[in-house]
Amino acid sequence: MAFPRALPRFHRRRCPPPTAASACYPFGSPRDSSHLPPSPTGGMSRLKVSKLNRRAAFLFTLLTLSVLMLYTVTDHISSLRFPYASISSSTFVRFFPSYLNYSPSPDPMQHLEEILRNASMGNNTVILTTLNDAWASANSVVDLFLKSFMLGEGTHRLLDHLVIIALDEKAYNRCQVIHKHCFSLVTEDVDFQEEAYFMTANYLKMMWRRIDFLHSVLELGYSFVFTDVDIMWFRDPFPRFFPDADFQIACDHFLGSPDDLNNIPNGGFNYVKSNNRTIAFYKFWYESHETYPGYHDQDVLNKIKFDPFISDIGLKIRFLDTAYFGGLCERSKDLNLVCTMHANCCYGMDSKLHDLKIMLQDWRAFMSLPPDLKKESVISWRVPQNCSLDSLRHFDSPPFEIVDQEEQEEEN
Repeated sequence: MAFPRALPRFHRRRCPPPTAASACYPFGSPRDSSHLPPSPTGGMSRLKVSKLNRRAAFLFTLLTLSVLMLYTVTDHISSLRFPYASISSSTFVRFFPSYLNYSPSPDPMQHLEEILRNASMGNNTVILTTLNDAWASANSVVDLFLKSFMLGEGTHRLLDHLVIIALDEKAYNRCQVIHKHCFSLVTEDVDFQEEAYFMTANYLKMMWRRIDFLHSVLELGYSFVFTDVDIMWFRDPFPRFFPDADFQIACDHFLGSPDDLNNIPNGGFNYVKSNNRTIAFYKFWYESHETYPGYHDQDVLNKIKFDPFISDIGLKIRFLDTAYFGGLCERSKDLNLVCTMHANCCYGMDSKLHDLKIMLQDWRAFMSLPPDLKKESVISWRVPQNCSLDSLRHFDSPPFEIVDQEEQEEEN
């Protein structure tokens, strides 16, 4: 019967100090109450622990938010003190548009060479045109230019080899939307965004900047067809080029022989092979603008084509027949033969746009004819309309006849 008496004594036994906890609590520590029956004081203890946990979580959250706020304020202050240290990608692209296509490189020529390589044909030949903001807006000349490639015979594939050289940021951004091969060529201290009217100071700078750039393309080993953006491409021109020529160029007025140096060339369309002769020629052509100040590249070409330097370097020049490479100065009369048509001898953007649209309409009408009617040439060009040579006279440099007379008088 000693067992019943021992049970009350064990139940009433007081717990010794915490140092003897192992002896007093053989089933676990006082903090682990899972083995014990519930007691009135147990609920209060758990409530206190829960409150302490919530307070700790709140303090941790408050501390975290404080650190984040401090980091944000510090970063904002740093961006104010060093604005380019945290420049966004969109802002970077806005300041450096060429970054859209190419990885950064200390040499811009590497960027150019990469684009030329991506666009070139198998024989290192590319098609080049220049574009500024005035000609790049939606529904402007550049749209008609690209459209002609899509409407022409055998020309659509040539778009893969076309590089648009943008002369300002807006033109470059527009090029990125409408074409896949774009290069940004920005000239310091010169604004090419506005329309460069014929023979104005900006026009001359643009023309000579173009000659200098084309010289660089030749030095990189790439042959090119250069085309103004106001030229419509209706057929593949390569079969009409002379295989043995170094430099061949379209004409405002063709006299009948491709070898005749008296042909009046137009610098808006030419095919140039990259070799030592053409590299030397373009260098000479560019440097000659200092010899003939105030003249554009086309007029200077008309003077230097007779220079002994041309024969000394052995440059083979050929002039392209306007029957295949025509323009508003001298039209290609047969639509069965035409390769390109140029809105030359035309002053003003509105006039060009009007006549180029008519030109495309005429081509579409021709292409819709059955083969037998095409051969009969029942359709001819309805241009020029708004464009005329008379509108250019007071903007142009002196006519060649006057220049020749003045030179003859000086010789006498």
